[in-house]
Amino acid sequence: MRWLVTGARGMLGQDLVARVRQDGHDVVALDRDELDITDAAAVLDAVAGADVVVNCAAWTAVDDAETREGDAFTVNAVGPQSLARATARHGARLVQVSTDYVFDGHATRPYAEDGFAAPRSAYGRTKLAGEWAVRAEAPDHLILRTAWLYGAHGGCFPKTIARVAAEKGGLDVVDDQVGQPTWTVDVADLAVRLVDAAAPSGTYHATSSGLTSWFGFARDVVAAAGMDPEIVRPTTSEGFVRPAPRPAYSVLGHDALRAAGVEPIGDWQQRWATAAKEVLV
Repeated sequence: MRWLVTGARGMLGQDLVARVRQDGHDVVALDRDELDITDAAAVLDAVAGADVVVNCAAWTAVDDAETREGDAFTVNAVGPQSLARATARHGARLVQVSTDYVFDGHATRPYAEDGFAAPRSAYGRTKLAGEWAVRAEAPDHLILRTAWLYGAHGGCFPKTIARVAAEKGGLDVVDDQVGQPTWTVDVADLAVRLVDAAAPSGTYHATSSGLTSWFGFARDVVAAAGMDPEIVRPTTSEGFVRPAPRPAYSVLGHDALRAAGVEPIGDWQQRWATAAKEVLV
């Protein structure tokens, strides 16, 4: 099977390429300087011969999107539309990576895959538009919503927390935003398992099981780095106002995975215990 991965040098892209190669598949790994996913002609050529296309390319600067929504829309919506049209024409399966930001963050129980999408940020709106484009243009698609990503191949929350804790000896972390810390290695593995299982086209949630706050996650990060978790102090979002609103509740449900016979990613705390030695290097 031949796979094409866009955004291949990003944090998730690198882990996905490694995971696909682990199974012995042929992988074409292209980053943004090698394939502009908004260039429809270039995308059509690149997709030719691929059986599976995974789009890891995205505008992920959440705050910048508030003042540059048009630019974010081009990458997060027009790009996926180009890929969707190309995969439909060439008969390939498209895997589109999306986000918890498509929801409003006001829920009190896990968001269902078919739950009402009401993004509150420009980033969320552009990613939701990308989902719509994929559904409209690519009959054979998998949309994977993920959240709170961390990994070895890029900047992420655990690396920042460990560094700041070591430098300052203590730090304040918000305790009123709840979600599911998710390792990019696990998202990559889930994508491959969904394709291998020939899962029905649709939307799936690629997040760890369980939930915690950023404060709770930070304590586990600091402990994994060999420091006392008590140096992490809880605070509220009011002390960290950002241009783009952050969801207070980013817990995603996994019923669609179970219905497809695919096991969800394990508990976030157990997965972090495994990931820490690779991420905190």
